[in-house]
Amino acid sequence: MKLQTHYVFSLGLLTFLDTLLVHHFYTSLFFSGVVSVLGNTLIDRLGHEVRSVYGKEIIKRTPLTHTLPRSVIWGFIPALLLSLLYYYIYEYVSEELLSLALVSLLNGPSHMLLDVFTERGIYVKRNGKWRRFALAHFSYNNPAVNGLAFMLGVLMLFASYYIGGYSHYYYYRY
Repeated sequence: MKLQTHYVFSLGLLTFLDTLLVHHFYTSLFFSGVVSVLGNTLIDRLGHEVRSVYGKEIIKRTPLTHTLPRSVIWGFIPALLLSLLYYYIYEYVSEELLSLALVSLLNGPSHMLLDVFTERGIYVKRNGKWRRFALAHFSYNNPAVNGLAFMLGVLMLFASYYIGGYSHYYYYRY
């Protein structure tokens, strides 16, 4: 999948789950956006190896980041750094940030969920060796599949806005 598709899908998923927990849409959107962009960029930059074969660049995934257990760790690192930075500046950790840290454990697996539908899939360990596993073999830049994942991310953003964006309306009467 394209990196932008990973950004939007993870942003929608993290915002939706975080809004279910704390009911603050804009706070969830901001922190989820930072964690989504940093986590997915980290997974792709560290997990893709570029080789030059006959003058043509070939991008290959590595098991460093494109396995399910390791993706959980790589997806959680930005939330951990954001929480530490927030604590260093404000000297307390809010419930929104704690819930985001909990939800950010799904940042890496959401990346793997999208990559398992691409041509080469993700890595799984079979008989002590890393093997590729794919559910479907769509190309990385397939516009239909990228568009579907993008629209699912946007749909989750709309749902989270509906859940958390109007929560103050029912509590405060002017």
